[in-house]
Amino acid sequence: MLSEALVRNTWLRKLGTALLAILLTALVANIGLIPAGSSAESPVPVYEGIFAYVAPLAVFWLVLPVNLREVMKAGLPMIGLFLVGAFATASGTVLGMWAVNGSESIGPLHHAIAGMFTGTYVGGSVNFNAVALHYDVVKDGLLYTGAIVVDNIATTLWMIVSLALPTALIRFWPTNLRGNDPGGSVSPEAEVEKDTESVHPVDAAIVLMLGFGGLWLSLLLSEWLSYKLGETVPMMLVLTVVALALAQIPSVARLRGIKVVGLFSVYLFLAVIGAYCDVAAMGTLGPLGVALLAFAFITVSIHAIATLGAARIFRIHPSVAIVASQSNVGGAPSALAIARSIGREDLVLPGILCGLLGNALGTFLGFWIAGLLN
Repeated sequence: MLSEALVRNTWLRKLGTALLAILLTALVANIGLIPAGSSAESPVPVYEGIFAYVAPLAVFWLVLPVNLREVMKAGLPMIGLFLVGAFATASGTVLGMWAVNGSESIGPLHHAIAGMFTGTYVGGSVNFNAVALHYDVVKDGLLYTGAIVVDNIATTLWMIVSLALPTALIRFWPTNLRGNDPGGSVSPEAEVEKDTESVHPVDAAIVLMLGFGGLWLSLLLSEWLSYKLGETVPMMLVLTVVALALAQIPSVARLRGIKVVGLFSVYLFLAVIGAYCDVAAMGTLGPLGVALLAFAFITVSIHAIATLGAARIFRIHPSVAIVASQSNVGGAPSALAIARSIGREDLVLPGILCGLLGNALGTFLGFWIAGLLN
């Protein structure tokens, strides 16, 4: 609420609500007004509930207005950049671990840390923990906690940078780009008015009913399909398919309130991302924290240079590259949040689908890198 008020009434409107939500929440978390992250030892049910339910609901609601014809224009370039980013991440963890002399600065589990960061920056936290559990990193409390803290800080900082990059980079890109926004680029200031709509109570009730009903149905279908197929079917994948099917019904796509409810959910998700940026926790890690942070910085930098460099070479709009990158580093909800925040509605679905692809690839690449460095 404060971020939206500042964007509407002060010079901070140039930053946009999404960026302010991250920055303000990170600030109040690090001065101790709200919890800085959630852990098994000190769980924060609100944060965990937002990740478990609000983020998927945001995906559902913001897929409802998706125009499949526009999706096809950005889909293939984004998938290509996503794959470039995934393998650049894997290369970045190898180079990063070499640069910080991981065997000395991080210890005998340095290869597992490289695999964990490969997994999380290709797919997400599920891939991170899959590698951590296999190599028993969770039993080394300081190393495991430090890796989580650094991962959260690096992810948050890259999201902040991502919000500003498309506008900053477009002047250095050639004309006639692939993946151009069919509606033209939208500044944060214009987005303030674009995101304003009048909502009838009946429309709001239908939107909420569709969201909670779609989430419930997707959970059931995911469990049923997993049982029938004998392997896990991600709930997010099912949820996206359900939302996409509903989006093809004209009366559903035209419902008022989808944008408002979806954006509110996205801003809650971004606020929690900011809260997880626990800078104070770095001080307790000592030299290990410095080594992990340097390693993460090198990994994300190589990923970013490769993704943006490929976009520049193949004349792809930087917005497409940034959303593809967030599909890697932050996952589907982060890609959705960035696409929405930079005014690229056409990139919402491709970003989500690339994020889901990352969930599938992340663990494999994570174990490959861990084995390579062992």
